[in-house]
Order: sequence, then C-alpha cells, then structure tokens
Amino acid sequence: YDGNCGLCRGAVRFVARHERSGGIRFAPLGGATFQRSVPTRLRTGLPDSLVFITPDGSLLVLSEAVIHLLGRMGPVWSLVVALAIWVPKSLRDRAYRLMARMRPAGRACATVISPLDERFEP
Repeated sequence: YDGNCGLCRGAVRFVARHERSGGIRFAPLGGATFQRSVPTRLRTGLPDSLVFITPDGSLLVLSEAVIHLLGRMGPVWSLVVALAIWVPKSLRDRAYRLMARMRPAGRACATVISPLDERFEP
C-alpha cells in the first residue's frame, strides 16, 4: 500500500480490523519489506495500486487485490465479493484508478495514521 496516503492507510486499517485470520501482513510499497519481497523487474511494471502477494507468489493489483482481500474478511464480505465479480474487471479497475487519481489532489486523502499492530512492516 502507499504508506504516505491517508486513504490507503485507512483502507489497510479497515482490512486489519476485519480480516479474521490475522495472516495478512502489511508493508508500504516504498518500504524495505516490499522492496525485498518483490523483484525489481516486477516492481517497475506495477500500477499505482494496492499490491497483494499471494502465498504462491502471484501479484494481485487494482480491483483484483481488493476483491481478494475482501474475500478473506468473513462471510458478509464474501457476499460483497460475489457481487463485485459480476462487474467487468475493466469497470472495477477504472473505478479503482479514479480513486487513485483523486488521492494526490487531496480529495480522497485523510490524515496519515500510525500503524495498527505488529502486522505492519517497514
């Protein structure tokens, strides 16, 4: 996630609060953990997006990352996922990119909040 954006930090805190297994770790895109975990050749081609690294090493970005995270947050969120996958990926990603474009202008960013727990890595 973008460690400097309040919107991103808020979204990550939301996931941390609701994700039931506690197995998701969080690291900012510019941080040492992300740099160490994702090879340079893959990092350079990534869009400005939340990035989820699956246990098999696949990278999910944009709406696919959001849907994957929501699917790990319990039964109510699984219903949201079931509805979201009916929306064409191109439309979901367009909506994601719209939010990402609004962040730098300050229209979607809130105050940066300190980490929630030990699942937040540098």
